Amino acid sequence: MKLTLKTYLLLGVIIGVSAINFYLLIFTSEQNQDILHSISSASDLKVIVERIGSVANSIASGNEGDRATLEQQVTDFDDTYARLGVGGNIGGLNVVAVPSELAPAYQQVGDAWIPYKADAEKIKQETIFDPKVRDGLTYVLGKNGDLISLTNGVENDLTPLDRNYNRQKIIALEMVNVAKDIGEKTLLYSIGEGGNVTSSLTKDRLLFDADLKKLEGLPLDNPQYAVYGITPETLPAIPRENSDSIRQLDPLWESVNLKLAYVESNTLLSKDFGAALSQLNSQRNVLLNATSSFVDQWNGMVDSQLHDKVVIVQLFIVADIIIFVIVVLSIRKSLMPLGTLISAISSIKEGIYGEKINYSAKDEVGELAETFNSMSLTIQKKDEESKKIEIAKDEFLAMVTHELKTPLVPIQGYSDILLGEHLGPLNTTQKERLKIISSSATTLLQLISDLLDAQKLELGQLRIKKEKNNLQKTVEKTIIGMQPQAIIDGITLSYAPKKDIYAYYDDDRISQVLTNLIKNSLKATAPKTGTVEVQLEEREHDVVVSVKDNGKGIPPDASDKIFKKFYQADTTSTREKGGSGLGLSICKGIVEAHGGTIWMQSVMSKGTTFSFTLSKVEETSRTPI
Repeated sequence: MKLTLKTYLLLGVIIGVSAINFYLLIFTSEQNQDILHSISSASDLKVIVERIGSVANSIASGNEGDRATLEQQVTDFDDTYARLGVGGNIGGLNVVAVPSELAPAYQQVGDAWIPYKADAEKIKQETIFDPKVRDGLTYVLGKNGDLISLTNGVENDLTPLDRNYNRQKIIALEMVNVAKDIGEKTLLYSIGEGGNVTSSLTKDRLLFDADLKKLEGLPLDNPQYAVYGITPETLPAIPRENSDSIRQLDPLWESVNLKLAYVESNTLLSKDFGAALSQLNSQRNVLLNATSSFVDQWNGMVDSQLHDKVVIVQLFIVADIIIFVIVVLSIRKSLMPLGTLISAISSIKEGIYGEKINYSAKDEVGELAETFNSMSLTIQKKDEESKKIEIAKDEFLAMVTHELKTPLVPIQGYSDILLGEHLGPLNTTQKERLKIISSSATTLLQLISDLLDAQKLELGQLRIKKEKNNLQKTVEKTIIGMQPQAIIDGITLSYAPKKDIYAYYDDDRISQVLTNLIKNSLKATAPKTGTVEVQLEEREHDVVVSVKDNGKGIPPDASDKIFKKFYQADTTSTREKGGSGLGLSICKGIVEAHGGTIWMQSVMSKGTTFSFTLSKVEETSRTPI
């Protein structure tokens, strides 16, 4: 069967099964949507109960603004409960009436709600704080400053007395600290942040009262003193002239003591409000349990009614899974050869030709595999033919350039002999013509040498003899050879090696690389203002050799092509000053034959830097490369 027809058939099966499932889903959803909304609303009753409890506690903390919120929550429960009894709309969603089977559970919720609602109504109306306790706290806080001031006065009055009154002085200091402590604890209690502070406040009150009586020489007749370890003491009477602050403190403390005693024996929260809050919290669990039971019974009844439909849906889901697995396996089997095809194409991309795909099915993939096999064989044949032609071409070019070089040597030699007038004197015109012949022969010899080197690099026949050499000497030798040309062009040629640096390389070949790079820099710089500098940078494992100029630079779009054979970034300038476009390609081949890398950095109108690396570590020679 054709892959396309098979795919259409499998897709049709999937669409058909999906349509049936979709219909069942819609039908079941519409049938039970209102019931689910009803159960959700019943569950919301529990949420409302919790909110009422939280708002009641918030009111108890002094948030009077929450009374309106409490009223709204009570109304929400009443409305939701009533609507569930008859059905209708809640919050924009349709709900059904509670089924008759659930009437007892529904009634239990209503019965538990009645006392809970009554307690909530009391909380909404009752006063939160006991006014007498609140007034007492206000009075104590208002008088605490005077209390502290007078106790400080008592301490000051006793200061002039001799050491016989040291115990009274200690008691006075204790009273100062207790008075401050009473103020702090009263403040904490008044704002509801003191926790169980009343017992500590009682201890401070009794301690202050006993200390005052000791200073006044009065008996400690309160039985509560013994509970806190307060015992009577016999102290010498304080002189009248030193007891003025004590006389003023006595009536103030009497009033404060009464207020504190009342505060300690009564809660800040009013009794009626506290009772209502306590009953609300205890009744909450009863109402929550009744509501949870009601919701659970409704869910159980719905689960029972939907059981048969769920079984049908489950059967269809199982059928869906089986069909899906069959479809996936079928498609996987049909498309499995595509992985092999992708692998074979990747092999062709990497230059491996002739690989075949074994697939015998008579479908579209089979036709594609057969076509690919034919294409692969054709490419393999063409590649083999191309390699043979390329090798023949390279060998022919190498032979031709070698043969061309042979007659040029005597031409250049005899031109130089004639120019030297070894065979007789020459007139001016003859000398000019011979200079042209000699220059042209030199240029042609250089071009042929470049072609020969390029072809040797292509054929892997360029011999590299790596030895340990001094780079500084190699650079100096190359600079000396290029200095005359730099002087003629009016360009400053310099180098900056500071010490002997040794690396493993072929001295002649690296001199050739440096010569080519320097020639390019001389051509790229302007006379008089041009500078070319050779730099050496020694690193841990290698040396970086750089040729830097301040010429016109190389365009960014030429940076990735500059090392290709016959490429010339500026053909006009190259033709003006000569050049074959092979120099940088040869430099790249020689550097890579040494195991190094070569690169270029250039900024237009600011200059170019060519750099390459040479290893300081001896490696296995690559001769020939």
